[in-house]
Amino acid sequence: MQKLGVLCVSAVRFSGEVFIKMEFMKEQQGFTVYPAIDLRGGKVVRLAQGDPRRQTVYGDDPLEMARRWQAEGASWLHVVNLDGAFGETASANEIALSEILQTGLKVQFGGGIRDISGIQRALNAGISRVVIGTAAIENPSLIDVAMRIYSPEKVIVGIDAQAGSVKTRGWKQDSKLDAVALGRRIYAQGVRWCVFTDIERDGVSTGVNIPATVNLARETGLQVIASGGVSSLRDVEAAARSGLPGIIIGRALYEGAFTLRAALDSAKDTGQKKEADSSPLRGSE
Repeated sequence: MQKLGVLCVSAVRFSGEVFIKMEFMKEQQGFTVYPAIDLRGGKVVRLAQGDPRRQTVYGDDPLEMARRWQAEGASWLHVVNLDGAFGETASANEIALSEILQTGLKVQFGGGIRDISGIQRALNAGISRVVIGTAAIENPSLIDVAMRIYSPEKVIVGIDAQAGSVKTRGWKQDSKLDAVALGRRIYAQGVRWCVFTDIERDGVSTGVNIPATVNLARETGLQVIASGGVSSLRDVEAAARSGLPGIIIGRALYEGAFTLRAALDSAKDTGQKKEADSSPLRGSE
């Protein structure tokens, strides 16, 4: 019998409101490739190592970009509200996000979400998964409350690190926290998924830091999505082969290093090869 998922039902009272959730959660399986759409002033951009002074604009129509990735086979998008992360006005990005959601693609979204009301607004808007970054560090109790109200598939944490030290506020402030230590803490709070970004590699196409990403997963028990530095299909293959659940790709797609379809095919082929290599029947062939 095929296992389809689980029906999640919960009712939690918080700040005078009762949050009731009844949702059929289909388990995510396999390896997911997330094309990245970073929004700044309503435009699609990429920043080199998170530096707003080193910005490249790749388009002024986020909906068109989302449809492009959809046409190439995407099932998920990773969307970041950079203005929100920097604490700036983000009205143009909010409009862009609402348009992106019209595609029907599942959206993993982060940037500037600091409280429960922000999480709820995002989910009500149709976001499939909310990524909490700065607030998970500055306000740990938010994670406790979020894990009581929402499923671990709906609210995850972004861990952005430089030389192992976690950064906050759009990567401008040093939290003095070690990535693994933070990962262990949020896992104990009920978090099961995170996005790990190596800031030094993000947006500069120097290759994904697979060892650090795998180490974070191994040391914490988290499902860790790799992010930052994808330069070739070898990065996609390495992430899929290592047992990670997914990878976020930005600049490499926008610069034409490879197509999204090629990345999806590469991940699929690597997964199939990995399954074949681990099959108990292999030794009897």
